[in-house]
Amino acid sequence: MSEGYRALRHGAASLDLSARGRIRVTGRDRARLLHNVTSNEVKKLAPGSGCYAFLLTPQGRIQADLNLLCFSDHFLIDTEPELRKEVPQLILKYKVADQVELEDITGRTFAIGLEGPGAAAALTAAGAPVPAEPYAHQPWDKWIVANLSVSGDPGFQVFGDGPAPALSSETGISAASEADVRQVRIENGRPRFGEDIRETTLPQESGQMHAVNFQKGCYIGQEIVERIRARGHVNKKLVRLAIDSAEAPPPGTPLVVDGKEAGEITSAVYSPELGHVAALGYLRVAYAEPGKVLHAGGFAAKVV
Repeated sequence: MSEGYRALRHGAASLDLSARGRIRVTGRDRARLLHNVTSNEVKKLAPGSGCYAFLLTPQGRIQADLNLLCFSDHFLIDTEPELRKEVPQLILKYKVADQVELEDITGRTFAIGLEGPGAAAALTAAGAPVPAEPYAHQPWDKWIVANLSVSGDPGFQVFGDGPAPALSSETGISAASEADVRQVRIENGRPRFGEDIRETTLPQESGQMHAVNFQKGCYIGQEIVERIRARGHVNKKLVRLAIDSAEAPPPGTPLVVDGKEAGEITSAVYSPELGHVAALGYLRVAYAEPGKVLHAGGFAAKVV
């Protein structure tokens, strides 16, 4: 068990998030365009607030996910490193006469995470504000502190122009590696785009329905999302699994019930905290109820 993993589970850990995409959106029509192309409510966001949202195809499939933070004169998009170049393209393809500009500011800014059950106390000790609500953000000196987490633990992201504030071992905070974060993320059941959420995934299949607002009106992909809601279900959904093994099965490992394939693993890690493998995977809805036991790679896998 690494120090970073232990800190994420029981204390506070710092994360290097500078590779994540940060895109600044300006222009008088910024709220309207973002509202029309994302799955969540944007027009009603007030400065200091934010939301999690999907960019969908017209067929309702998830093309990208993002955290959207509202400021008085711009929006800031925070997204996965792999989506840094794709997200602006997906948004601007629907720009017609809108006065909107997107600027990739990733390279000239930093982002560090502070996550774990002790993250809020560590921020307070450092003299920083502690935004209470998810996606809320506040200024801290020349930086911004946002209530954002990539591991699924209580967490915050500090970003801005350098130099970054000192949140390191000097203040009693351990640094967590990407492997530590992935381990805790899967334990917490937090899906990641590109690994657990795919370009073929429908919002209702992902289970991340805090990314969707059903009262906002028209947006790209809305017709399909609404049709699924009217129908009442999808055929498969992402579930958390506890696998009775010390070795994590690879992505794509079939989930089997009575000798028949019912789904597949998308990500899995051995959890020293839990004493078994924690995993995420897609499962046919008929088998997705908590407590259902399947098999993955010859080992019992229980839906959490």
